[in-house]
Amino acid sequence: MRLKSWLVAPLFGAVIVVSMALGAFLATSIGDDEPAPVAIAPVAETPTPVAATPTATATTQPPVVLEETPAPTPPATSASTAIHNLPDMVERVAPSVVQIRARGQTLGGVGSGVVIDQSGHIVTNDHVVRGAVTIVVELYDGTLVAAEVLGSDPSNDLAVLRANIPADLAVPAVFGDSDIVRVGEPVFAIGNPFDLDFTVTSGIVSGIDREAHQHRGGRPVRGVIQTDAAVNPGNSGGPLFNSAGEVIGITTAVENPAGQSFFIGIGYAVPSNTVLRYIPEMIAGAEITHAQLGIAGVTLSALTAADAGVDAERGVYITNVVAGSAADRAGLVAASQPDGQGDLDQGGDVITGFEGVEILTMGQLSRLIDDRNVGDEVTLTVVRDGQVIELTAVLRMWPG
Repeated sequence: MRLKSWLVAPLFGAVIVVSMALGAFLATSIGDDEPAPVAIAPVAETPTPVAATPTATATTQPPVVLEETPAPTPPATSASTAIHNLPDMVERVAPSVVQIRARGQTLGGVGSGVVIDQSGHIVTNDHVVRGAVTIVVELYDGTLVAAEVLGSDPSNDLAVLRANIPADLAVPAVFGDSDIVRVGEPVFAIGNPFDLDFTVTSGIVSGIDREAHQHRGGRPVRGVIQTDAAVNPGNSGGPLFNSAGEVIGITTAVENPAGQSFFIGIGYAVPSNTVLRYIPEMIAGAEITHAQLGIAGVTLSALTAADAGVDAERGVYITNVVAGSAADRAGLVAASQPDGQGDLDQGGDVITGFEGVEILTMGQLSRLIDDRNVGDEVTLTVVRDGQVIELTAVLRMWPG
């Protein structure tokens, strides 16, 4: 039966409307639902021998596309969440990464490292090689060479090895500036998790200026880079690269509330500028010391200032002064007068300046001190009983 001509147009229009609504529904994307750091222990060495077997390159067949079905256009890749040409980047920088097998008196472990020059110097974590009697380094092409520890900085969980790498096989990494790292920028790590040699993982910088507290001496590592690129036992000492293939950190620890050294989404890397600062001393085998003022304190805000009963609303309120420390010798005063109302005792000094730099947070003050050397004389601007005074402190060494 033929439809009358006056019905054709309305029916055709209805079909178009339904098709458009269905297409819009199908095209709608589904949105996502919305402890102390633990050192990544070197993975226990397995008894299987190390084979210097070259890795074959896998070939993937392209998908078949039917002629009558046009190939879909891939979505644009965001520069903030992915690295352009990552496979080529990995191929370029991987030869700078090494596997480290350290044997002690009773056990052995596997970690990672990165070549820093053509003399065979390698940076890794202190906890990877601490107590090692023998160390064997495996290069990316499978070459095995012996290595020794030249020096270490346990407080920053860093160590430098010297390996007998042939000059034509030494591929130094390029180090970037960790001070300009931004939250959200893409990164990737290369290491040997669970003895799976030269494994690549990628993610983003999840946070900056963190502190890692798991290392020796009680001193936190400052300015640590947080990432969601997966790192696990065996990644320790390996490099964290930025999108330009520059090393911006050395993998050191994970955050795991259960106290285990397995990755659950938050990993930490010692910033590259910290590494570069101490490499010369570690190569020389010198004892590395770190400066300390010797206080505990809290960052002031309007609320904490009212609680402490001080006039200043910005700065660091001193809650404790270590006996015999630089702060103690400079005459800094800690809070010691309970008022029975707030959480903070009263009567403490407020540090508002360090060498002319305005102090806003405890973290900022800690980093400024950390950038100094033991024995440096520094001027502190302090608010005491409503009066602004200046005190001079000679920084002392962190114990241990």
